[in-house]
Amino acid sequence: MTDTAANDAQGRPAKSGGKKGKKLGFFARIALFFRQMIGELKKVVTPTRSELLNYTLVVLVFVAIVMLIVTLLDLAFGVGVGWVFGGTGPTER
Repeated sequence: MTDTAANDAQGRPAKSGGKKGKKLGFFARIALFFRQMIGELKKVVTPTRSELLNYTLVVLVFVAIVMLIVTLLDLAFGVGVGWVFGGTGPTER
């Protein structure tokens, strides 16, 4: 079995990131949040132009495929409901 952080805890509660036994004040917590936020934003890598174009095309193709599937299902259910409850199709009233 591998040794992971979850296995190391052995049922003990997680240690807080602050000082031992001392709770941070309101403004100290806000300052800590902003320091952590800036640290995470420094890790962000912006994609190159070709990567961005590739990602955009993948998303557009995926959305088009899902739209096609939903349209076909909507038509199939409309015809099915029209058949079950009488009538010829979804537009008849």
